[in-house]
Amino acid sequence: MGIFFRHVDESLIYTLPFFLLICTPEQHTRPMVAKGSGVDSVAVVAVPFPAQGHLNQLLHLSLRLASRGLPVHYAAPAAQVRQARARVQGWDEAALGSVAFHELGISEYYCPPPDPAAPSPFPSHVMPLFEAYTAGARAPLAALLARLSASHRRVVVVHDRINAYAGEEAARLPNGEAFGLHCLAASTLAGKMDAGLRLLRERGLVFVAADACAPGEFVEYVVKRARPSKEISPGAGILVNTCRPLEAEFMDVVADHLAADGKKCFAVGPLNPLLHADAPKQSKPRHESLDWLDKQPPASVLYVSFGTTSTLRTEQVAELAAALRDGNQRFIWVLRDADRGDESADHDEKQSRHAELLPMFTERTQGRGLVVTGWAPQLEILAHDATAAFMSHCGWNSTVESLSHGKPILAWPMHGDQPWDAELVCNYLKAGMLVRPWEKHAEVTPADAIRQVVEAAMLSDEGMAVQQRAKVLGEAVRASLADGGSSRKHLDDFIAHITK
Repeated sequence: MGIFFRHVDESLIYTLPFFLLICTPEQHTRPMVAKGSGVDSVAVVAVPFPAQGHLNQLLHLSLRLASRGLPVHYAAPAAQVRQARARVQGWDEAALGSVAFHELGISEYYCPPPDPAAPSPFPSHVMPLFEAYTAGARAPLAALLARLSASHRRVVVVHDRINAYAGEEAARLPNGEAFGLHCLAASTLAGKMDAGLRLLRERGLVFVAADACAPGEFVEYVVKRARPSKEISPGAGILVNTCRPLEAEFMDVVADHLAADGKKCFAVGPLNPLLHADAPKQSKPRHESLDWLDKQPPASVLYVSFGTTSTLRTEQVAELAAALRDGNQRFIWVLRDADRGDESADHDEKQSRHAELLPMFTERTQGRGLVVTGWAPQLEILAHDATAAFMSHCGWNSTVESLSHGKPILAWPMHGDQPWDAELVCNYLKAGMLVRPWEKHAEVTPADAIRQVVEAAMLSDEGMAVQQRAKVLGEAVRASLADGGSSRKHLDDFIAHITK
């Protein structure tokens, strides 16, 4: 059964997170923007779309900008503010306290629980949240922007590109400017441009547009209610959560396209912090998965997780369980259904639909595997030396997080941009292996087929080459965020632009 809930009017909240992690060195050693540069009179307002992967990216960007001395405001519905803060990884308590969080009051909405038997793996059950957000968030955001506009020389709105309304509200300000954050791969944009299509053909890649892998109701929502501009961005340009080691050729296509229209493109990814496997132990409790990983040999564990927007059918869960049970591979399996409309609310849940499966499965795999049925610290798991590879739905967040920590991907795309991300990882970057093509999303992939891919990825010569390629990519991605790296320079250039 779903749950009704109400969102309160916007207000500031300052609750601190329950964990402390080691972050990328930039957060501690990068010089602040000089006080005389105008930073004090510039306000940045981050406006995410209310889905976990989108909330996460803009919060990471907000924290990175705040770490450079910029006043940053993060505006989302109350439930999503709580969710973003509770789940953020890689930032300490002081960093979270440097961002002002604003709750955008929207109307009540009803979201049923995810339906494992739905014909599409897309999380259609959260459409009421999306509709309520688009209908209700504009007015409170406009009020926030008006207050900031009256007290600052400049207001810079960085909004999820789905949130076209935020760019429109920024344009109403006499001192406002908007940048869209593209939360997907840069190649998803390049694939819609002539130069990008030529590049794809030259590289032997088959482009799969995100809207071709989403249900009609979501496509209609984006086109008609979210009202994105027909142009690539209604504002001064875009930021993209990518970097040259991953998408240099595609970034060049997008940047040239934008420049022809007088707009800027800043590739500032990966936005997720780069954690270190040798981080010192923290005083606060660690997640059980990390303690378990400490006891495993290096590069021996397969991490299995399908993100926050995917729910496997019961039959598919059984086949995956059989593949993990009957193989010899160590694993961590995050077995949870897709997010609800308000993940931070108390849900009156009945017994888990996996209750019959788990006891015997856990007994058969004890010592070799660990099942996590709640939220898992994915960044820390991927950073751990014992983790060898990641079986993933290939959402862009998970893709970038995995590759930035040098871990190859066993691709199992579900919907949206994920089929293209799988193509990019497996056939362009050569840092992954395909478990199941998206075209077979309506079928149940048998245990034998899953096990064969796992064994190939973990044990074969081909798998070793993929692992080595991912490791090299991880090193290059980390270098892009270091001093002199391309992503660091793009972030510097963006900050210089908005504070000039």
